[in-house]
Amino acid sequence: MTSREERAREIQQRIKEVLLRHWDPVGVAAEPRAQDEYDGYVGGVYRLLASGAEPLVVADHLARLEVEQMGLATPVDKLLPVAQRLCALDVRLGP
Repeated sequence: MTSREERAREIQQRIKEVLLRHWDPVGVAAEPRAQDEYDGYVGGVYRLLASGAEPLVVADHLARLEVEQMGLATPVDKLLPVAQRLCALDVRLGP
């Protein structure tokens, strides 16, 4: 595995951790068998972060996921703290 691939896996893992620990809309963070619950959302979040999206855009994305995929409706402003955490991640693949 190249260092670029390793870095990509590291970024994905960090996004996954933020989603699981700080977003967790369905409350599965403490369930060992459900640690992959949000894995399907990592790619979309990564693309937003890599494009330089602002926290409000990321929060809106998370809110849409909640509505469309989970039937939940968290207000966007309540999702800003997790979006800010995500936007603070270094998602660069190279130096």
